[in-house]
Amino acid sequence: MLIDGRPTRTIWPAADGSGDVEILDQTLLPHAVEAARLASLADAAHAIRSMQVRGAPLIGATAAYGLCLALRQDASDAGLDAATATLLATRPTAVNLAWALDQMDRAVRPLPPAARYEAAWLRAAEICDEDVETCRRIGEHGLALIRKIARRRGDGVVKILTHCNAGWLAAVDWGTALAPIYAAQAAGIDIHVWVDETRPRNQGASLTAFELGQQGVAHAIIADNTGGHLMQHDEVDLVIVGSDRTTREGDVANKIGTYLKALAAHDNDVPFFVALPGSTVDWSLRDGVRDIPIEERSPEEVTRISGRGADGQVVSVDIAPAGSPALNIAFDVTPARLVSGLITERGVCAASEAGLLGLYPEHGGE
Repeated sequence: MLIDGRPTRTIWPAADGSGDVEILDQTLLPHAVEAARLASLADAAHAIRSMQVRGAPLIGATAAYGLCLALRQDASDAGLDAATATLLATRPTAVNLAWALDQMDRAVRPLPPAARYEAAWLRAAEICDEDVETCRRIGEHGLALIRKIARRRGDGVVKILTHCNAGWLAAVDWGTALAPIYAAQAAGIDIHVWVDETRPRNQGASLTAFELGQQGVAHAIIADNTGGHLMQHDEVDLVIVGSDRTTREGDVANKIGTYLKALAAHDNDVPFFVALPGSTVDWSLRDGVRDIPIEERSPEEVTRISGRGADGQVVSVDIAPAGSPALNIAFDVTPARLVSGLITERGVCAASEAGLLGLYPEHGGE
């Protein structure tokens, strides 16, 4: 996708041949576009934990490169185990983290330590390229849904609501929930996106709005509680969100507030779809509300907010009374019964075990 008209990915090997990795530092967006360098396992773990990178697919890709950086220092079995444990501990909800580390382990553990570093780099690059193609295919399958709505509306604008950021900034490129929107734009379909601000970290206002603007997609930022009102007044044709972990029965964990959007969509007969790669499905879990681990983050993300002041400087300010406690739960779970369907790289299916196994039969015995 584009920044200032230039095709850009979210993560890439440093061009100077140092063996380091560079990322687009998302904590600085939308006010500054800067790269950050990862030179060690600690750097990669910090990037994931601090949300310099975020979004399930990108977390997985960063973890893969983080393991490369670790193996540069210690390629022994003990070093591999320690690095994996460090990266697994950074964020608990997004299953792509564990998936990517498992892929890396399969690629390097059978090899002698001297061969692991080079093999790790090759597999990490493959994971990134595979993610780009996966997200492109998600876009193609989601485009079919948007085409149907566009035909039904005739010459009208297709109005889509999304929550949090599941665009190319959440992946290596293209994204998940926004990939169908970009595909629709390329197909000449008139699109307008309602962008939830997504408190407390404002990923919608800061990231989704940024990338839609860079790509030239019409959009408007709305307060998180506006979506239901828009649905009541026929201003939303479709909701598409991403997922950080989906159970084998179709329950979906996504940014806090997603469940409320699903309830509003259900009450107003608005289709509610979730876009995700197969790597985001946790085949070991059935009941998402009971079993998906939910991350709780610092209360300061709720009580403080950052933005650009009138003088052009980015500042952080308190928005709550001093001493007032806050609870910062990062994700919620939308039950499968509220999900109209899952958009994957293999097609669209029902949010159910049968639906998922229809696309991923290789997991039937798990």
